[in-house]
Amino acid sequence: MLKRKVTQKLKEWKDKPKHRPLVIKGCRQCGKTVAVLDFAQHNYAHVVYVNFFEKAAYRSIFQGNLDVDTITMMMTTMLGAQAVFEPGKTVIVLDEIQECPEARTALKFFYLDGRYDVIATGSLLGVEGYGRTPRSIPVGYETTMRMVPMDFEEFLWANEIPDAAIDLLRSCLQKEEQVPLALHEKIRELLLQYVVVGGMPAVVQEFVDSHNLAEVLSMQRDLVHTYEDDMVKYAAERDKVRIRACFRSIPVQLAKENKKFQFSLVERRGTSEKLSSAINWLEDAGLVARCRNLSVPELPLNGNAEESVFKLYLMDTGLFISMLDDGTQADILQGNLLGYKGAIFENLVADFFHKMGRKLYYFRKTSGLEIDYVIRYRGEASLIEVKAANGNAKSMRTVLSHPDKYHVAQGIKLADTQVGRSGQILTLPLYMGAFLEQV
Repeated sequence: MLKRKVTQKLKEWKDKPKHRPLVIKGCRQCGKTVAVLDFAQHNYAHVVYVNFFEKAAYRSIFQGNLDVDTITMMMTTMLGAQAVFEPGKTVIVLDEIQECPEARTALKFFYLDGRYDVIATGSLLGVEGYGRTPRSIPVGYETTMRMVPMDFEEFLWANEIPDAAIDLLRSCLQKEEQVPLALHEKIRELLLQYVVVGGMPAVVQEFVDSHNLAEVLSMQRDLVHTYEDDMVKYAAERDKVRIRACFRSIPVQLAKENKKFQFSLVERRGTSEKLSSAINWLEDAGLVARCRNLSVPELPLNGNAEESVFKLYLMDTGLFISMLDDGTQADILQGNLLGYKGAIFENLVADFFHKMGRKLYYFRKTSGLEIDYVIRYRGEASLIEVKAANGNAKSMRTVLSHPDKYHVAQGIKLADTQVGRSGQILTLPLYMGAFLEQV
């Protein structure tokens, strides 16, 4: 069982008095079901598990009255001895709840009744065109939680890096001290492995067990095909082809010097009007992370974001690599990449920030000046430049040298190097991007 951060969040939810039914949203195969069932089995005397995707017949449980006694009676009828209902000691797990909208509606009645905890998981919840909409979403009667694939810290746990070592990394970041050489080299090695493996739990488990990168790649491409099948199966008819075309265009979009998303690379005469709903679908499904351009690189970032100018990144670095040519895995691990390495490591940092819950922003002017990311860090707008090696952060220096114009006083360069500072610029190893959590 891979250690996941969501377990602590589940404990906090359970410990909160009068907690509401919990709905966990996330892309397919990010580990929702495994994490929830593991938590349930360790924290409740009885677990009643209903998977609407595997057994469509379970949807009939919620077709009649939605009072709790009727629902539990129907569950007992269909599940038999597996369904034990003891007030305060039973949790009901409703897996793939998007397949049964009436079950989502029923969460209100479980909350008002209060005898049993309920945890629901769902993929594609709220995605346009899915076709199954609850009669009413129980606003005020449910708590939602976002789950993503494994982040870099969870990947380190999977590779048996002790908490003490990770605490030392955070301490070096906080104190701006160099990381001890042996630890630095080990984390550098694991970072490159994370770039190619990513954080899909089944893929990570395969890698940890076998280190067979051919099998890792096969599993990743199977996942990508599954997502593309979802696009065809569940999207609105008008968007099916365009969603997949937008998704497949991302590696090409990021190859450009100006990585702004260009609709013309998706289809001839492509426009925002034609393709915006397709991009929204990908974002709502949790498959991409949108990075918006800022009119000015200052707080509040969301208030200065331009909705129509953006970049798109894959939400998981391993899946991104799987969409590239055969042999890219080996090139990354051996350091043989040329110009495209910038796109790969930019997507890596997007993976870091997206998985920690940050919205993504960048800053580009028509003059060509561009900052890869702008984040709120330690209470200030902070410029982030990503360098696959340890190049010069020219655009960052330009912005920082004009405080009256740009109102920014600090920058961070993520590169293949050690911790160091030069004036307003803090230089960090690329892997430290995963620990820039402080806001």
